Amino acid sequence: MARRRQLLGAAQEVFVAQGYHAAAMDEIAERAGVSKPVLYQHFPGKLELYLALLDEHAEALVNTVRDALESTSDNRTRVQASMQAFYDFVAGEGEAYRLVFESDLRNVAPVRARVERANHQCAEMIARVIQTDTDAPSDEAYLLGMGLVGMAEVSARYWLSQHRAIPKDTAEKIIARLAWRGISGFPMTN
Repeated sequence: MARRRQLLGAAQEVFVAQGYHAAAMDEIAERAGVSKPVLYQHFPGKLELYLALLDEHAEALVNTVRDALESTSDNRTRVQASMQAFYDFVAGEGEAYRLVFESDLRNVAPVRARVERANHQCAEMIARVIQTDTDAPSDEAYLLGMGLVGMAEVSARYWLSQHRAIPKDTAEKIIARLAWRGISGFPMTN
């Protein structure tokens, strides 16, 4: 397990720095301090190595959003926590968000499927909360959930691209306020 973690850490550094296509298994093995055959014992190829990293980080994003939604029953605070989850993910160490949101493999079926699955899982969790608390039909709640996911992802990536010119907590609050003003307009069922 420690060896796998070591290999994934080295691979993440190389993939983030160079992108998938420019990354070489030789360089990943060297960065991990292992021989290339050792790397291939754990991962049969570069795509499998990339997919293992993508799975790990997509799952981390989904878990972070789940934790945010479950952290409170107050919907305004849930919106804030959900936005913070995306900003935390984008601001996280190692730039793992690039593997999920900026992959140069987005058009490769297994990569696209994993990214879409993570986005859908986040949107479904948000939609369940919306549907539970409003009269919105499931398809509308899901659309709202996906809209909030998109708002969070795109705004967080933009914030980071601007070299954090606005403090992170301020950026999160601005986007959460925008989202809350929209989503709070839906009538509550209670």
